[in-house]
Amino acid sequence: MGQIASLESWKTGLVTRSGAETEQAAEAFADLLPPDTVLSLSGELGSGKTTFVRGLARGLGYAGDVTSPSFSLLNVLEGRRRLLHVDAYRLKTPEAFDGLMVWDLAKTPWNLVVEWPERVEGRLPAESWRMEAAMLPDGAHRYRLVQPA
Repeated sequence: MGQIASLESWKTGLVTRSGAETEQAAEAFADLLPPDTVLSLSGELGSGKTTFVRGLARGLGYAGDVTSPSFSLLNVLEGRRRLLHVDAYRLKTPEAFDGLMVWDLAKTPWNLVVEWPERVEGRLPAESWRMEAAMLPDGAHRYRLVQPA
């Protein structure tokens, strides 16, 4: 799985070979993600986005179950930081993101993770961090941090 404790390894691209490895890597990534930061998490269906969020939540001190907010659109997870988890897949317009009132819930310290961020174009801060998730031909998953530069 490689070195998971540095931003450089995430920018190069980190490969995981199981859900447990993905969760472990994301748990370590939580220490690298600054408080009060947005992380957009893009990737096709099955690329491990929610599994990544499950590990991230654990790394931020949340001990409960983490499920995809596919139907609720937003889950609020309380740990050492408040983790706001949005699945924007079903949002019809970028403006629909505003109706979730995410910014009203973002009480310091917080992190917001948005799956399918391309659906809410223009609604996330320009300084948001961006992670790309991909499923590889051998069934492994690759996570690559493309922003911050």
